[in-house]
Amino acid sequence: MNTETTTAGKLYGVGLGPGDPSLMTVRAVEVIAAADVVAYHSARHGRSIARSIAAKHLRADHIEEALVYPVTTETTDHPGGYRGALDDFYEQAAARLAAHLDAGRVVAVLAEGDPLFYGSYQHMHKRLAHRYETEVIPGVTSVSAAAARLGEPLVEAEEVLTILPGTLPEEELAARLAATDSAVVMKLGRTFGKVRGALERAGRLDEARYVERATMDGERTGRLADVDPESVPYFSVAVLPSRVAPLTGGPAPEPAPAARGEVVVVGTGPAGPLWLTPETRGALAAADDLVGYTTYVDRVPHRPGQRRHGSDNRVESERAEFALELARRGRRVAVVSGGDPGVFAMATAVLEAAAQDAYADVPVRVLPGVTAANAAAARAGAPLGHDYATISLSDRLKPWEVIAERLAAAASADLVLALYNPGSRSRTWQVGKARELLLEHRAPDTPVVLGRDVGGPEESVRVVRLGDLDPAEVDMRTLLIVGSSQTRWTRRGAGDEIVWTPRRYPEGG
Repeated sequence: MNTETTTAGKLYGVGLGPGDPSLMTVRAVEVIAAADVVAYHSARHGRSIARSIAAKHLRADHIEEALVYPVTTETTDHPGGYRGALDDFYEQAAARLAAHLDAGRVVAVLAEGDPLFYGSYQHMHKRLAHRYETEVIPGVTSVSAAAARLGEPLVEAEEVLTILPGTLPEEELAARLAATDSAVVMKLGRTFGKVRGALERAGRLDEARYVERATMDGERTGRLADVDPESVPYFSVAVLPSRVAPLTGGPAPEPAPAARGEVVVVGTGPAGPLWLTPETRGALAAADDLVGYTTYVDRVPHRPGQRRHGSDNRVESERAEFALELARRGRRVAVVSGGDPGVFAMATAVLEAAAQDAYADVPVRVLPGVTAANAAAARAGAPLGHDYATISLSDRLKPWEVIAERLAAAASADLVLALYNPGSRSRTWQVGKARELLLEHRAPDTPVVLGRDVGGPEESVRVVRLGDLDPAEVDMRTLLIVGSSQTRWTRRGAGDEIVWTPRRYPEGG
């Protein structure tokens, strides 16, 4: 008995580009021509943009499979809700295509843009590609088309491009838009108002561009801030182009005197980029000038056209006035500070200078950063889990007598202590004096965390007894956390030491 066998067909995901049929690739045209079945998605009205792009390449003998969504943005009575309705639809659509593939037919699924970039095809791919021979034909994305139609570079040099769906919550959009160099926000339509709000919150609305139906009939481009929200279709994108200044044949011009500058004091955290907040990243990227202690300024990536003014760590007042003067001339200035700028750092110096009448009209903002105390505490466990005090041991700006009084007061109150600036080449005795004073109030076995260069290449976090604290092991890059009477210190199964201060405190007897 002869048994006839059928070889399974082949599945293609065919990218059609952004809309103009002339932007289809040669390979896409070849695949459609060779296909037995052409499938495309559409809403319930039955009109398919993908089909319209490929229309002139369709033959009368093509088997057409219109995969019609049961819902788009409306509600549904499906027991699984909107997600359940779509999942059922994708399963049924995949089964229809599988029947053709089992019959040995070549199936081309059309997709606007690129098949694996926010495309409907990907739902077929996930359900079928592991069962049948499959090839994906890439297409020009709406991102590339939008940049081309705007005629503005999207990213240059070391810039980072972020692509976001407009369906994200506004706060999430704002955070990501503030942190990136360039961005494209997809899926506008009903999300436009939220996206506009996010751009405004991120301080980037003036940069934003709008592209509608790129390369298609009805194309529209312009400043996003000028667009009527009621006029925005789904097939539109918001674009933040490259921040690199266009080539002018000479140095970047000074801003006009009427330009409104500002000073933003930013905290870069205790070390590298992993410790930056999205808001801080955005402020550093948007600045015309960076001002700060050279060590901190050097942590910030170089950007074309951005000016850097590094200086010694002992000229805070001069640095603050310099930044304010730049802002008064229309420059956007980021004063770079390690850790949090309000904790023994540059925010105080800038605000003190800004209180002068000469700078009364210069806007000043302070952006928070991860503190050295928080970073060291996290590495050690949770020693700051209860009340604590933060004290600098540097007597450069206040006398040691004041420091000693504050140490004694905090220690007698049984507060955990975070001790900044414990020592330097010129200050070698303060840690020893502090240990003697603290031992008057704390047991010798009180845990002390020594966090050195936390987050940096030479990071070291150790725990010692207060009675064993060796001042010779402490330098300017070290932060000390001295436990209270309630702070616990133990070794876990793998040998890791952890320190924590319980949130409950014993009631007084």
